[in-house]
Amino acid sequence: MAHKHVVLGGGTGFIGKRLCKTLLADGYEVTTISRMPAVKSMTWHDLEKDGLPEGTTAVVNIAGQNVLDPTRRWTPGFKQNVWNSRINTTAACVRAIERATVRPRVLVSISGVSHYAMGMKPNTEDSKTIEFDFMSRLCHEWEKAANLSDNSICRSVKIRSGVVIGRNGGMIQSLILPFWLGLGGPIGDGKHDLPWIHIDDLCNLIKFAIEKPEVTGVLNGVAPELITNYDFTKAFASALVRPAIFPLPEFVLNLIFGNERAVLLTKGAKVIPKRTMEVGFQYQYPDIRSACKNVARLF
Repeated sequence: MAHKHVVLGGGTGFIGKRLCKTLLADGYEVTTISRMPAVKSMTWHDLEKDGLPEGTTAVVNIAGQNVLDPTRRWTPGFKQNVWNSRINTTAACVRAIERATVRPRVLVSISGVSHYAMGMKPNTEDSKTIEFDFMSRLCHEWEKAANLSDNSICRSVKIRSGVVIGRNGGMIQSLILPFWLGLGGPIGDGKHDLPWIHIDDLCNLIKFAIEKPEVTGVLNGVAPELITNYDFTKAFASALVRPAIFPLPEFVLNLIFGNERAVLLTKGAKVIPKRTMEVGFQYQYPDIRSACKNVARLF
């Protein structure tokens, strides 16, 4: 079997830990880049100074300060941190690839779906993206930072991820307690769209992007089923066998998170994984009921 060595930016977070497991189980060697030195790990400073480890076949960057950390206030400093932890790490990965004597075969970078227009029309990978608020500007600059030079022989894949559904972090971790206590409910009227993906599907999609030489450009990292916040609430409550009758007013989330980041929970666009399906990716959890059942089973 050919040598497979992935250098992974952001390997210690919610998605990173899961991705490490997925890759290691499939015979990959994984070196994570994080802020603190550890075994099988390098720091961002090491990457700048020494470049990529010898034999790197793929670089994946999913680094980024957790935006929806309720313990952190939405201050200018925290906003800057959210921005830099994504843009600067992605740019550092690109610089390391461009400098490498033997270039890795692929760079897989992640961003979000916040720069798709909201409304009745579904967005595919070909839809125009727009900059209209902090999150949309962030996604735009994040993807720009992942651009490799024109003469680069390294393939580039940009995955635009929806809300990630998984047991150990993200939205589910914030919601599990109120839902478990029977205090869950939709956000506002629950009618806004919620682009989402199960964490296993996202990790498998990243692995798929590494392994398929014909895959390049943008892939929407969302499940094929279009749902609203209300649909999610119903599926999650039903998987936990709990009622979900207490709507959470939008203003409460705006108070907890601040308006600019609460939009991740209170607003959403319709996003379809058109190219993701065209290139042949198979979902384990294509619908929200199966995804919620899987997550609820772990309690």
